[in-house]
Amino acid sequence: MPEQKSITLDPVARLRSFISDGGYGQGVKLPPERDLTNELGMSRATLRKALDALERDGLIWRHVGKGTFVADGNPQDGTDASVQLGRQLTPFRMMRARLAIEPAIAREAAINASGEALLRMQQALDRSRAASTWETYEAEDDLFHRAIAEGSDNLLLLALFDQLNEVRRAVAWGNVERQTLRPSQGHPSFAQHDAIASSIAGRDPHRAYEAMRTHLQSVSARLFGEV
Repeated sequence: MPEQKSITLDPVARLRSFISDGGYGQGVKLPPERDLTNELGMSRATLRKALDALERDGLIWRHVGKGTFVADGNPQDGTDASVQLGRQLTPFRMMRARLAIEPAIAREAAINASGEALLRMQQALDRSRAASTWETYEAEDDLFHRAIAEGSDNLLLLALFDQLNEVRRAVAWGNVERQTLRPSQGHPSFAQHDAIASSIAGRDPHRAYEAMRTHLQSVSARLFGEV
C-alpha cells in the first residue's frame, strides 16, 4: 500500500498521507529527515520542499535543534490569522480575491514554468478526471492550481497563493451543494483546466491569463450565480 501511494501521489500529498496514516496527532514530533526520506522514498531536497509546503499551510512547525512537529496551535503555525480572515469572508468575496490574483500567476507560469511544473499540472488534470468523489476531485484541483503557482518560478507569488489558499479553506462553504457523487465527464472545469494548461505549455501569457480568469468566473457563476 505505501508503495502504491508513493507512485500515485505527489511529494506533498505523500507526506500528508504519511502523517495522517501514521497517527501523528497534534504536537507529535515527526521522524528525522533521514528516516522520512527512506520511509517516503524521496530525496532530501524533495522532502524539504514538501515540508516547506506543509509548514506554509500551517500543518506542521519546525524548531531548529528540536525537530518538526504536527501543528497544535503553536504560535509558529500561522493558521489562526488565516482562519479568522476566512471566517469574515463570504465565498463570493473569496472568489473575487482569486480573480484578482490567480490569472496573473497563470500569466507568469506561461513565461517561467519548467518541464517538471508542466508535468505536475498534467498529472493533476489526469487524476482529477479519474476522481471517484468530489473530495478527491477537489484535492486534485487544489494540486493543479498550486502547480501553476509553482510554475511561476516566483517564491513570493507562491507564498501569496499558499496564503490565499489557506484563507480559502477557512471560508464557510456550507451553501455549496453537490447533486452528484462525483463530477460528470462534462464538468465545465475539465475543459477550462485543459485550456489553462495548454496556454501555459504553449508559452502564451495573455491566453493563460484569460483562460484562468474565464475559469474562475465560470466557477463563481456556477456556485453563486454571480461573476
